[in-house]
Amino acid sequence: MFYSFLRYIIAGLIWLINGHAQTQNKQQLPEGPFVLVAPHRTWLDPVFLALASWPHHFSFMAKSELFKNPLMRWLLVKVGAFPVDRAHPGPSAIKVPVRALKDEHKALMIFPTGSRYSADMKGGAILIAKLAKAPIVPAAYQGPGSFWSLFKRKPAIVRFGAPVEPPKGKLTDEALAAFSDKLQENFNALDYAINPEYKYVPDKKKYLEEKEHGEV
Repeated sequence: MFYSFLRYIIAGLIWLINGHAQTQNKQQLPEGPFVLVAPHRTWLDPVFLALASWPHHFSFMAKSELFKNPLMRWLLVKVGAFPVDRAHPGPSAIKVPVRALKDEHKALMIFPTGSRYSADMKGGAILIAKLAKAPIVPAAYQGPGSFWSLFKRKPAIVRFGAPVEPPKGKLTDEALAAFSDKLQENFNALDYAINPEYKYVPDKKKYLEEKEHGEV
């Protein structure tokens, strides 16, 4: 109930401020639970991905530091987020999202690169999808990178790719690396389809701040 209410509020605000949100290839989204993966470039990524995927409801991974603030913790829990200690993930980082996919029939949104400034794939998304027997849907967001840049009314575009089944058999390092390469190829193709000249340029200052705190 709260998720749906918040979705309508945020969608209305973004329409008033920006008015140029676009969704491409939405027909690629499965009817049942799935794992949505995308490069993490801005805190607006999950907002636009969730809006573009409506009426699917998501559970989210969020860094545990965000849950220290009581108000933020209440809001995150209400929208389906759960905390993950990125330095020491623990079994719950896998069990909680698998349970949400299998028992609660929610989709899972996860950014396999982990950080907005990292290009390295993480195996968590692949393992979760495999255990939950859920397809992986690659996606890409191109558009404003901050709240204030929304007022420039430049297009905010989300494009979905075709679902990909997680690898069969044992998840060896080689299998994970091969599948990670496959996901990266999907991301590159989605970016190219949106805008062949697009190039993501991270904020170096924020990258150094995250690296200092062990978040990269």
